Amino acid sequence: MSAPSDRPAGFTPPPYPYERLDAFKPAAQAHEGGMVDLSIGTPCDAPPASVVEALASSAAERGYPASIGSPAYREAASGWMARRLGVEVAPSELAACIGTKELVAGMPHWLRLRDPSRDTVLYPAISYPSYAMGAEMAGCRAVAVPVTADGRSDLAAIDPADAVRALCLWVNSPANPTGHLDDLGAAAEWGRAHGVPVLSDECYVEFTWEGPGRTILEHGLEGVLAVHSLSKRSNLAGVRAGFYAGDPELVHYLSELRKHAGFMVPGPVQAAAIAAWADQVHVDEQRARYLARLERFRAVLAALGVDAPMPGGGFYLWAPAPDGDAWALVRRLAEDGGALVSPGEFYGPDGAGFVRVAVVQPDERLELVARRLGVA
Repeated sequence: MSAPSDRPAGFTPPPYPYERLDAFKPAAQAHEGGMVDLSIGTPCDAPPASVVEALASSAAERGYPASIGSPAYREAASGWMARRLGVEVAPSELAACIGTKELVAGMPHWLRLRDPSRDTVLYPAISYPSYAMGAEMAGCRAVAVPVTADGRSDLAAIDPADAVRALCLWVNSPANPTGHLDDLGAAAEWGRAHGVPVLSDECYVEFTWEGPGRTILEHGLEGVLAVHSLSKRSNLAGVRAGFYAGDPELVHYLSELRKHAGFMVPGPVQAAAIAAWADQVHVDEQRARYLARLERFRAVLAALGVDAPMPGGGFYLWAPAPDGDAWALVRRLAEDGGALVSPGEFYGPDGAGFVRVAVVQPDERLELVARRLGVA
């Protein structure tokens, strides 16, 4: 038997990126009124009362819920996609997931079980950390795909050797953190040409500012999945409800695998989700709130000499830091404005020199930051 010191090193989870902001919290918290957290995209506004009522009164807590989602859950999601995104997806071509972060992080593991000959996850070079971390936790290669200046995945830059080994290609539109809109049709075409499933994270689609919301499923179901969540759309991040839809064979494979592992959206949550997908009024109200907050905080940053463009979608401002020093801007906003924001390097090395501002606090809290910074 080998000595313990001779054994290969196991995986050591890296520090969670947002924990690196802890050093700035005391200065921000010291302001009268406390810290205003704009670092994480946690909704602050209330979900509709009807959704909360459905959550509390479903009487669905006694039994085990269907892992794929109840027929009503899948029909509600299918109906929402038809109404809002203009695509017809049968309830049998979609399945429930527990929010979407667990799906994103777990997908490389499940896809490698499906095709052990492949070991590579392709993901946008500037993106939410879970795409790369999911690959690493599955023992896969995480390979970043360059992003063009207008935020599109530079598919031509993918090394053919990486394409041959790819388990999947992730795209995210509207993108976190940049708010850019990707060319989903081009991604679907690339995936089919290379035999690589394309996974489209579309959780910000209801907050698309440039044109209508778009889904990769507009370009057909073959070889693609769209991933959707109620966390942002309906301010339900705490209940964890989402779904994935698209290629029937891939949906079936994943749903059967997840059934064996016991992945289940709780019954009361499914009832709340059905009510949420049926109601568009609260989403339209939330769109107006985020649009106003984005415009207001753009003006605040402009007064500091920071030109943050209006995003194509989402509720983040992707702001270039003066002199490219993102950490200096993080410190300034914490010390002078009592606001906590994220440096762009959290989202990949190509994000260095930017900060991400999540306008997820009530209007009065954003105005509090403005006053502290001396912005009328």
